Amino acid sequence: MKPKIGFIGIGIMGYHMSRNLISAGYQVTAYDVFEESLNRIVEHGAIKANSIKEVTADSDVVITMLPDSPDVEKVALGSEGISESARNGLLYIDMSTIAPDTAIKVADELGKQGVRCLDAPVSGGEVGAQNAALSIMVGGLQTLFDEVLPIFSVLGKTVTLCGSNGAGQIVKACNQIQVALNFVGMAEALVMGTKAGVDPEIIIKVLSGGYAQTRVMDVRGPQIIKGNFAPGFKSRFHYKDLNIIMDTAKRLQVPLPATAIAHELFASLLANGGGDLDHSAVIKVLEAMAGVEARAKEL
Repeated sequence: MKPKIGFIGIGIMGYHMSRNLISAGYQVTAYDVFEESLNRIVEHGAIKANSIKEVTADSDVVITMLPDSPDVEKVALGSEGISESARNGLLYIDMSTIAPDTAIKVADELGKQGVRCLDAPVSGGEVGAQNAALSIMVGGLQTLFDEVLPIFSVLGKTVTLCGSNGAGQIVKACNQIQVALNFVGMAEALVMGTKAGVDPEIIIKVLSGGYAQTRVMDVRGPQIIKGNFAPGFKSRFHYKDLNIIMDTAKRLQVPLPATAIAHELFASLLANGGGDLDHSAVIKVLEAMAGVEARAKEL
């Protein structure tokens, strides 16, 4: 028999992830502080919960997909959170992107109550969540990883145990460094080429056929030159991730000079009201400085 799953956090990512679990035959009890988000997944077969307590009471596995470290800590350890209603043996998987230290703290505190914990942040954005093609980076015990691998396999194509609790979050931080720098590199290339008079559509075509090709370019490049910055992953969330990265790097005494520049570019984007745009919108900061928009000429 498949375990009953509780899912807390039905946002852009959580909606598609929980829907894929329902489609795979899992019973999903869902909760979100936003009624509209919750009702949306209930329409697809989820059981509606009115509190975290209701989720934990009717679930063998609880998954959270939340915006930031304080949200996870509140849901896991706060008043009326998982810690107040969890039973011994519950398996808790946090799939949010949070600070590694927070993931370790949550696992340690819930572990005292017999709750088994994994941190399992994801990469792939809304498209990956929708297509069950996420990359999932897991921190925790091998035995727990093996137990929930069938669940992870419904959500993603690449599922990797990275080490002990917190290791999944460390690898996700590494991922977000690379993604941010890919966006900045693509933005600089498009802005310079466009300012020189080359159609950005041609730039994307040529770069995609050579060593400069990246998944970032494949997925978001065509959207950038259409001027489409509807969020697959909001800029404010990537900025949050970059804050985590810079804090973690400081603690580990690791210099990240290029990431520091990306961090400042995203800060500028948010300061100019772009926090709810896709993270590819970081190009807007460079466009403003250069006085040009990288849009396809036929547009």
